[in-house]
Amino acid sequence: MNRWWVGGVVAVTFIALAAAGCSSKKKGSDLEGGQGAGAGLSDESLSGGSLALAKSGQLGAGDTGPLHDIHFDYDSFELDETARQTLQENAQWLKDHPSVRVEVEGHCDDRGTVEYNLALGAKRAAAAKNYLVALGISRDRITTISYGEELPLCQEETEECWSRNRRDHFVPAGS
Repeated sequence: MNRWWVGGVVAVTFIALAAAGCSSKKKGSDLEGGQGAGAGLSDESLSGGSLALAKSGQLGAGDTGPLHDIHFDYDSFELDETARQTLQENAQWLKDHPSVRVEVEGHCDDRGTVEYNLALGAKRAAAAKNYLVALGISRDRITTISYGEELPLCQEETEECWSRNRRDHFVPAGS
């Protein structure tokens, strides 16, 4: 009987953690920093988060801020030369704006399971964060979140469309 009770507690804990992980606003390191006005940034440039754009019907606009998106090959979180160059440019912008924090959003195309794509999006965001840190950006200025396949820029079932969705999006926020 004791084994059943422990199993029940584990199951309830797992369900509670899963439900907390599905909320639209998470506490902790993933979303710290808020949405304040940053050094020299207008409110318009701070509204580039994919969730905010999706809610306003503007998500298809894609790469719209002072920091530029990077893209990934299918089923990969490896940074290619183009992604590394873009990250170097993003790092320089962040060095020029030392009070600005950035959230790195990891995105995927819709192939694969929801769970797999959330994990892949997290790996993509972490790869970008680690590269920015290696370029001299303080780790505490960068947060990450994975949207997996949930916020696509493009809905068509084509390689061109899928490649647009396999991205990291960078959202600056004031300190």
